[in-house]
Amino acid sequence: MLIGLIVISAVIVIALLVFVIQRSIRAHQQQASAGREELVGKIATAVIPLEPKGVVLIEGERWTAILDEGQVEAGEDVIITKVNGLKLQVIKNK
Repeated sequence: MLIGLIVISAVIVIALLVFVIQRSIRAHQQQASAGREELVGKIATAVIPLEPKGVVLIEGERWTAILDEGQVEAGEDVIITKVNGLKLQVIKNK
């Protein structure tokens, strides 16, 4: 009876370790997609109208954005063309 309990416990611990190691390896192999470089080309939504400066929302974050030309109302989409420090250069999404 005691040996059976030890064997079952060992199998459970080994299975848990294999699972954790497999997930860790998979997480390390995936390329990180964070950072300002990843924002160029993505679509953001205007929160505050851009006339030409305003605020956009992308991936749950608010960014100050400067529109190249024209005007964008709140709720409209823009495309990020460049990142200057903490400000985004954007164009109107047609």
